[in-house]
Amino acid sequence: MQTIEMNKKAITLLEEWDPFNAGRKAYEDEIADVLIELEVLDHPTDLAKRIRDIYEKSYAIWIPIEKCIQISYKLIAVKYEAKSIV
Repeated sequence: MQTIEMNKKAITLLEEWDPFNAGRKAYEDEIADVLIELEVLDHPTDLAKRIRDIYEKSYAIWIPIEKCIQISYKLIAVKYEAKSIV
């Protein structure tokens, strides 16, 4: 899997996640920021903290870290699959 396909899968996961019930297309800026973080972070907890920071900054609504960890594990799995690490 190439980076483009990885990003498409990650975008789909993040759109479906919809933490604030704002609709699939409401998070374009946040998703772009998360994709940047996904490129450089390899640990689910680190990614979860960045996800929470990104969404909280945009919406001024706190997300429990457990919810962010759930999505971060899925995103890291997609990354590892794309990099053929699994």
